[in-house]
Order: sequence, then structure tokens, then C-alpha cells
Amino acid sequence: MEGGISKPDKTEFTECWRTTWKTPYIMRLALSAGIGGLLFGYDTGVISGASLYIRDDFKSVDRHTWLQETIVSMAVAGAIIGAAVGGWINDKYGRKKSILLADILFFCGAIVMCAAPAPWMIILGRILVGLGVGMASMTSPLYISEASPARIRGALVSTNGLLITGGQFLAYLINLAFTKAPGTWRWMLGVAGVPAVVQFILMLSLPESPRWLYRQDKAKEARAILEKIYPPNEVEDEMKALQLSIEMEKAEEGSIGDNFLSKLKSAWGNVVVRRGLYAGIAVQVAQQFVGINTVMYYSPTIVQLAGFASNKTALALSLITSGLNAVGSIVSMFFVDRFGRRRLMIISMFGIIVCLVALSIMFHEASIHSPSVSSLESQHFGRNSTCSSFLQAPDASSWNCMSCLKASPHCAFCANGDNKYHPGACLASTDAIRGSCRQERRTWYTQGCPSKFGFFAVLLLGLYIISYSPGMGTVPWIVNSEIYPLRYRGLGGGIAAVSNWASNLIVSETFLTLTEALGSAGTFLLFAGFSFLGLVAIFFLVPETKGLQFEEVEKMLEKGFKPSICCCQKLPLPLPLH
Repeated sequence: MEGGISKPDKTEFTECWRTTWKTPYIMRLALSAGIGGLLFGYDTGVISGASLYIRDDFKSVDRHTWLQETIVSMAVAGAIIGAAVGGWINDKYGRKKSILLADILFFCGAIVMCAAPAPWMIILGRILVGLGVGMASMTSPLYISEASPARIRGALVSTNGLLITGGQFLAYLINLAFTKAPGTWRWMLGVAGVPAVVQFILMLSLPESPRWLYRQDKAKEARAILEKIYPPNEVEDEMKALQLSIEMEKAEEGSIGDNFLSKLKSAWGNVVVRRGLYAGIAVQVAQQFVGINTVMYYSPTIVQLAGFASNKTALALSLITSGLNAVGSIVSMFFVDRFGRRRLMIISMFGIIVCLVALSIMFHEASIHSPSVSSLESQHFGRNSTCSSFLQAPDASSWNCMSCLKASPHCAFCANGDNKYHPGACLASTDAIRGSCRQERRTWYTQGCPSKFGFFAVLLLGLYIISYSPGMGTVPWIVNSEIYPLRYRGLGGGIAAVSNWASNLIVSETFLTLTEALGSAGTFLLFAGFSFLGLVAIFFLVPETKGLQFEEVEKMLEKGFKPSICCCQKLPLPLPLH
């Protein structure tokens, strides 16, 4: 039961299959708890498509960028609180009750959003869902880890990560399925209540974590669960390992204090922990500031910015990014122990920077070459239908589609009926005028412009995900699971996780504002700059931990890490066997 969450390899996956085939109860535990990961992925991914239709139903959301960003990012704000409170609930009331509470929050949030009569109620629902996401993000893998045989623990915990990316992919599929249904976004957001109810029912029949039970002096109950998980000849050894682990844990708490401030003070005064935090926080902040969650939360919007006006088309193309993210998570499992954490992250960051710079160039070219605005085309719909900013502009003759969209949130571009790349109309953005435009079989643009570069932008988004997912997508969490000394692992991992969620909140709350202020090209270039800073931080602060025991990592950090150009480092000598 000791040693944390191990990384799976091919042998472990084979052993996992054999063990769970012989003892299906283990897989039942893992998959039941893993539904929390599925809900985590679904609720973070579904808003990307739902927001397109929320904008259509609530004009205040369509016209106020900050409102769109708040609807998206409040789930992240809730997750920060949920993760913080979830740690206390986990220790006080147990893993099972924490998962049940997360399910209740998921279900209530889904119902509130589904029935929302106004944007503020959607925001309230997003906060409730976020609280559930924060609790599930830490409780589900913890429960699986503590209720799994040690030899297959890494493989079973990895299913939680797969279910997160699988949940995001499912969210895009559900979004696409309900594009023609009455209530569109209400169905998209409300469906999350179904797996929450399923998990709640399943968890009622499952036991508490044996580790938590033993810690609460319920050794008989802990043994009863271990007897269902382990062969009879291994139960006694596991009970002894569990006893030793918890005795060590209590002894360590006594030496560093059991309240947060004393632990934090002790951690910061320890050079090994401090250097570990530099590395752990650096990779978590870098993971978010490469802009990944702008893609996951706003993927359909980005596709529209690339020139695909149809909501359905934008959602369909967004499936590519979500699918590649899921595939990348699987690829990472096979390469992280072969190439190493540091090398994989550095290669990943180089790919991310190249893709972001290329995306910036692509969006810049699309902006320059967008169709011009024709006064004749605009007045074809009547002077009262023409965008007032266009009529009052002294340089109206030089306007193009992008000038029209940037002039005011009340302006939209109606493409030329014969060829969408020919001069079109700059019109007032109202439902009636949009209907008139579409009645003539023209395309209505409010986010991006007709562009011959659109396909290449979507292709680059795919390459960006391929660069990100196997490296920066999964490795930062692995680094944080092995960079801290055992007695500080919970504290260090918690601080790094909060830095990840906080960075996520900053990025998701500012993305649309940045695209308005800097344009799509400027925004992606800014993220490329952040990525370069992240690459520098990883190069100088993050050591290679591949193949090292926890004691060897601690010894390396105490001695000090010196980076080398070839991504290699001189590893400490193996510890002598006692």
C-alpha cells in the first residue's frame, strides 16, 4: 500500500488484465470510481460546444465577452475550492463519501444549468459542477490507488486519466448529437446528470478505502476489503505493509506538525522540498500557459475564428482535437518511461511553440486576406440593416470582413451569395437581419471570416494537440508524484495542483478578451511567448526522475540539479542495498 501511484508499463497492463479477469471485483471498484474522471472530462469539455448555443439564446452573452468567459471559467474557480475542501473531506469523512458528495454536486449543477432561465443561473450551475470536478480530480485516483493491488496500481489509476480524456471526447460527441434538438445546450449540459446518478448508485454498494479505514482504527473492516482484492496468501503481508505505512505517516506528521501552516513553513525551510516545488510548480504553470485549455474550452469558437461559421461544422472539426488528446494520453504511457520525463516535456514544448507561431501566422494571413466589405452589398439589405459603424466610418472603402467584426459586437458579416470570398455586406447583428442573410443562402459570420486558410488552421490545431498531449499533457502530473520527499508529497502535490487550477482560471477567463484586444494572431503569439518562458523554466529547474527511487530523487535535489544541452544529466549512484 506504500510508494504512491506508480507508472504503468506493458508488463503491468498485462498483469492488470490477468488479475482483473480472475478478480472482477477489482475492475468494478476502479471503473465505478473512474466515472468521476469521466464526469471531470465531460463537464470541462461540454461547455465548448454549449457556449455556441448559449450565445444564440442569450443576447447579453453574445455581446459581452466577459460573460462568455465567466460561464466557462467559473467551473475552474469552483474546482480550486473543491480540490482544497476535498482534501479535508477525504481525510475527515473518507474517500467514498467524498465521491458521493461530488456526484450530488455534479447532478445539482447539471439540473441547475439545464433549467437556467438566465445567464447568472448557468454560472451558478457551473460553480456547483466545478466543486464536483475539484473533488473528483483528487478523490477518484486516490480511491482507485488505495483499493488496488500494488502490482497493478499504476495501470488501474491510468484508467482514470483515460476516462478524463474520454469524457472530453464524449462531450464533443454529445454536443454534435444535440445540435438539431430543441433546447440544444440544455440537453448538452443536462446529460452530465446521468453518469453522476449511475456512479452514486454504484458507490453505495462499494466499500470505503482500506487505507482510510485502517487509519480510523477499523482494522477488521480494512482486512475484509483486502481479502476481496488480494489472494489469501498475500492478505497478511498487505496488512503489515499498511500498518507500517500508516505508523510512518503518523510519525512524520508528529515531526512536522499536522496543521497546514506548520507543514508549509517546514517544507519551505527544506532545500529539497523547495527545489522540488520550483520544478513541480514550473511544469504545472507551463502546462496551462501554453494555452491548452483555450483549445479544450473554446475549440469550436477557434474553429469559427478560422472561418467555419456553422456551429455544427465547428463542433465536428473540434472532435479532431479532442480525439487526438485522448490518443496522446495513451501514447504517453508507452514513451514516458522509455524517453524520460524531462526529455519528453522539452520535445513537447518545442512542438507547441512551433505550432503556436504557425497558428499566429495563419490567423494573421487570414485576417489580411479576408473578403472586403462592399457598400453595394451592404445596402442591398437596406440602409437600416447596415452596421452603423460602417456607415459612419471615414475609411469605409478600405474595410474588410475583419474590420467589420472588430468595429462593434453589434456588427456581422454576410458573405457574398455567389462566392463567399468575394466582397460581402457589413450588417447589424440582429436575428431578423441574420434571417434575411440566410434566406438568400448566404453565410452569416460573427466570430471569424471566410478564409482559404481555415483548413490549415484546423490542421495546425491538430498538430498542436499531438505535440502537447503525450508530453506536457501527462508528464507534469507524473513529475509531481515523484519529485517530493514522502512526508511532503501531499503538501507539494497540493500546492502544485492549486497553481495548475489557478493558471487554468487566468487563461480561460482572459482568452476571448485577448482575442478582441490582440486578435487571434496576437493571442496565439502571446501563448508562444509564454511557452518559450515555460521551456526555459523546465530546462533550468526540472531534473530527470526516470528510473530513480524516491530516495535518489531526494539526494539529487539536495546536491543541486545542473541542466545540460542534450537533455541528459548525471544520475546519482544507486543506493546501496541494506
